[in-house]
Amino acid sequence: MTDLDIHQQLPTALDSFCDPETGKPVGKSGQVGDCTVSDGIVHCRYSITSMMKPIAEELVERLKSHLIANVSGIRDVVVRVEALYKPPVAIGQIGLKAKCVVAVAAGKGGVGKSSLAASIALTLEKLGAKVGLMDADVYGPSIPHLLGLEGRPEIVDGKIQPIYAGTMPVMSMGFLIGKDQAVVWRGPMLHGSITQFLRDTAWGELDYLIIDMPPGTGDVALTLSQLLPLTGTVIVCTPQEVALLDACKAIAMFEKTKVPVLGVVENMSGFTDPETGKTYDIFGKGGARAKAEELGVPFLGEVPIQIALRRESDEGRLADALKDPTLSKPFEDVCRGLVRSISTRFASQAQSAPLPVLQ
Repeated sequence: MTDLDIHQQLPTALDSFCDPETGKPVGKSGQVGDCTVSDGIVHCRYSITSMMKPIAEELVERLKSHLIANVSGIRDVVVRVEALYKPPVAIGQIGLKAKCVVAVAAGKGGVGKSSLAASIALTLEKLGAKVGLMDADVYGPSIPHLLGLEGRPEIVDGKIQPIYAGTMPVMSMGFLIGKDQAVVWRGPMLHGSITQFLRDTAWGELDYLIIDMPPGTGDVALTLSQLLPLTGTVIVCTPQEVALLDACKAIAMFEKTKVPVLGVVENMSGFTDPETGKTYDIFGKGGARAKAEELGVPFLGEVPIQIALRRESDEGRLADALKDPTLSKPFEDVCRGLVRSISTRFASQAQSAPLPVLQ
């Protein structure tokens, strides 16, 4: 098999390898190009958007395996990754410029939902995506404390200027009320605040807007589903049975509002004694994975109890804590699982999209 023969097979092979964001063939879209063949080794460029950057290494390996399996004579594939700018399209009634809007929810309080939502947002950004974080838990807004953020948002040209955690825009009711002040609102006021946060905040262009939901089932999920098309939700629970029962209720609520469940995360999944190295399953183990399999939804991963993470979060240094590879790895695994789940959903939507009718 000559290099020319290999090169001539590449376009057909690339026609059956689709971009995980759009579901379109990467060859025709130009995302894979500049292909050359030398002594049976294929060299090519793969342009990947920031939205898919968290799983870029996996996409490169998938492309290599695909070409080797579908093109005769290839000895190896060398891929050069480049950044591809693909701006988001304004979505929903409010014109939010975000490719994905992900609600992080729990059927009950006390399962670490807010810390997980903040950790997902910080980790996605660390992995290369453009991320915003919205604290929709208006009755107990803890995101500002976790990130060590203070200040009151300003209004510039009719837009609320978010408070930034590094380069990540953050919006929370916690910026607008005193630390000890309670929010006592009925549904219409709650709806109004969520609408204003989404519509009037200067979020910029985002790959992911992560929304920390209030615990339980209630008005906020209905408000969000009416305002914009949620990409889906991540359900947070702990391993014990009582938490799993409430997680099932949260999943049922989102199914009723036609919001896809992107996956389940088992938080507080074991504790390893730093002195002895022995692991204790304080709340049990594996319950969330088993429940996800039973319900037919993806399982995104387990996050163990980590004393250092708890301590740094209490002191407002969650972002600093996640710079430690040991602490951040469970969240990186969850984030990559989340991006895979989203890309799978996008691909299925692209395949099921109706063909245009010629008139």
